[in-house]
Amino acid sequence: MTIKLGVPSKGRLMEKTFEWFGARGITLLRTGSDREYAGAVEGIDGVSLVLLSAGEIPRELAAGRLHLGVTGTDLVREKLALWDQTVEPMAELGFGHADLILAVPRAWIDVDTLDDLDAAAASFRAAHGFRMRIATKYHRLVRDFLKSGGVADYALVDSQGATEGTVANETAEAIADITSSGETLRANHLKVLSDGLILNSQATLWRSRKAPMTDQERVTLKELTDRLL
Repeated sequence: MTIKLGVPSKGRLMEKTFEWFGARGITLLRTGSDREYAGAVEGIDGVSLVLLSAGEIPRELAAGRLHLGVTGTDLVREKLALWDQTVEPMAELGFGHADLILAVPRAWIDVDTLDDLDAAAASFRAAHGFRMRIATKYHRLVRDFLKSGGVADYALVDSQGATEGTVANETAEAIADITSSGETLRANHLKVLSDGLILNSQATLWRSRKAPMTDQERVTLKELTDRLL
């Protein structure tokens, strides 16, 4: 039996994760072709590498099929309802930084806060006969944030890509999405509400609270975490 470590299977997140482990004497390798999600771990015995999409890693950790995994805070908090009961953050890795934010059209000069948005939402429904639409793929996080901020009269519209363009395309009136530089928001004439930061996210190493372990796997996990942290 081995400790299973889940890592994003492609792109910058995979490369930066490999670098982070490598700097601590653990070499992660992708083996086979670009179409094969196979990998290996060198520098420690008893650890196997599982390459998955970043979005799949929270689910596999919560199910106990991975012992450790690297993925974003936003994905864990969105995909796992009681995330702190199923996973534990071990280390923030210092890359993959992004903010989940709530943004509205820049032309809405009177809307700067959640209170303003709540008033605008009520006015919008009275004027148009349907709820103000907010495009996002982060339904759980956005719903919880708006509830805590006292915003009630809205409808979430699912958007799995090009969320910033939904306002210009008239399929939504506002958006909640991940941003790093804000350039795409500005290009689409959107502004972040002054109290519209929902979550700071970054790549994080997580430990599953659900994964079963033998005594030997516990020893291996301690050796690995002592090396990394």
